[in-house]
Amino acid sequence: MSGGPWARPAAGREPAAAALLGWLADPDAPRLCVVSGGAGCGKSTLLAWLVGHGTRPVTAPERRVHAFVPLAGQGVRGTVWTLAEQLGVVARAPGELLAALAADERRTVIVLPDLHAAADAEAVAALVSSLVGPGHVRLLVEARTGHGAVRLLDACGPAVLDLDEERWTDPVRRAAWQATQAASGCLPGSPEPDGPEPDGPEPDGPEPDGPPAAGAPDLGDPAVVCAADPVRVTAAYETGTDRCGGLRAAWLRAGQSLMRDQSPAERALVLLTVLGDGADPRMRPALAELSAGVPWEPVWSRIRGDVTPPWPGPALALATGPGPLDGRFLVADHQGVLRTAALIDAAATGRLPRPVPGVTALCALADGTVWALDDQGRLHTRRLPTAGGPSGLAALLGDTPSPGDAAAERLTARLADVPGSALAASGRAAAAGGVDGAVYAVSLDEDGTAPRTAHLHRGRVTALGAVDVPAGESGHVTPLVYSGGVDGRVRVWAPGGEPMAVPVVERSCAVTALGCALAPSGPALAVGWADGLVEHHRLGTGETRAFHPGQPVNALALTPDERLLIGTDEAVLCLRPR
Repeated sequence: MSGGPWARPAAGREPAAAALLGWLADPDAPRLCVVSGGAGCGKSTLLAWLVGHGTRPVTAPERRVHAFVPLAGQGVRGTVWTLAEQLGVVARAPGELLAALAADERRTVIVLPDLHAAADAEAVAALVSSLVGPGHVRLLVEARTGHGAVRLLDACGPAVLDLDEERWTDPVRRAAWQATQAASGCLPGSPEPDGPEPDGPEPDGPEPDGPPAAGAPDLGDPAVVCAADPVRVTAAYETGTDRCGGLRAAWLRAGQSLMRDQSPAERALVLLTVLGDGADPRMRPALAELSAGVPWEPVWSRIRGDVTPPWPGPALALATGPGPLDGRFLVADHQGVLRTAALIDAAATGRLPRPVPGVTALCALADGTVWALDDQGRLHTRRLPTAGGPSGLAALLGDTPSPGDAAAERLTARLADVPGSALAASGRAAAAGGVDGAVYAVSLDEDGTAPRTAHLHRGRVTALGAVDVPAGESGHVTPLVYSGGVDGRVRVWAPGGEPMAVPVVERSCAVTALGCALAPSGPALAVGWADGLVEHHRLGTGETRAFHPGQPVNALALTPDERLLIGTDEAVLCLRPR
């Protein structure tokens, strides 16, 4: 089934259209198809017809188009970032995009017009060749016959649809179409219809091979860069070598976010959060002024290469908490080293003596115990150096575990058969999530109680948060556990009761990180998603803010005054809602 009627393609191109649809439906066809022909032969109009119909919600799966990126003026990075954004993943470089495509085995069809007009057509052709690998990915590329980039694709053994060949045009229908065009005021014999379909590629024209000539924007002026066409800015930064006062490095670090359709003020905020400490000192105040109207206030950022204070390394996990960690946060790097830093400015304040290799999740308890999960799902306990120890007889005997250690023992027993995948703690409870979609919670007030269990997700639990919430005027406090999963849902559960049936938040991509806190307005929740979006929710008022750091989000932490910490491989950021 077609999933709805398709209009006929223009200019008698029914044979070519039938060939394209046959290629899409044939499981044995080459995974790459090149639509070629001379300038003005109708390549882009044919692709506009396919994209216009193939992106409709009712389109049958075998005819559906999932991503469409015009390549005119694009370099490799711009192409990668635009594709990643449309496919709902985060990719900073071709290898990350290829890994994301390989990991998701659903059928994916990508349409790439105007290869001949790319900023670096041969490099983009090499990118296309690398994407042909996964068997579930189909690529449709349009380029002019004879262009060098097309010859580079020959090694992939593509199907080729050369529109200069007469067999791809029905002469009777073309003549009828020409008559209709003449009656409507178009020149008889025009090779193109009056214009492209909405949101489709532009028709072929007589432009020369290569990107259109235009004056480059001033790449050292923050106001110009934030307001300019991001495709042009990306291509210029990619091929240039000038530091542009630090703007070039910042743009290339967060480019996927900057390619999105957004205001100059939003771009200025993103650039400000990834501006290294070696940048021209005039850049930071200029970007701060440009971003003054956005819903976020940047507090500080620590970027790869920073020395004052130093970058703490890739942030694979973050944790905040009361007690010994008050005023500080905990960050775990790629070597499993656990460091503490000041919340006010990220200045280093210490490190725990023993690393946890392969750390994937952290939480800090009020008694100074730190829990960490490794990449095998095993739970480890550590102790903050500033945490107070037992006193009196307990100190003399030395055989009484701390509340945090005792609770960890109970959870470890429960996780013996199901590897852990997420951690969280509040003052009253701590929880671990499993790869089976279950969440296990233990009370920190009741010694010896068995963990309570709730199955909250289809598939792996990817992130947890916990917060103690006053219930009524009695002063009773109820721990709430917020759970995010690979199923794209965030659910809430009060251990001992039934989880809320309706998700707090739900999207069509996996949750990657959670943070929560009791703010002045009530519970606040931060959610990181697999497509790079970070959301901040004030659950009591319904307010929501969004931020796109342009990098994969590894970890989040939220403080009671709503400072939001974002951990990535390249940076640790701190934002505050305005």
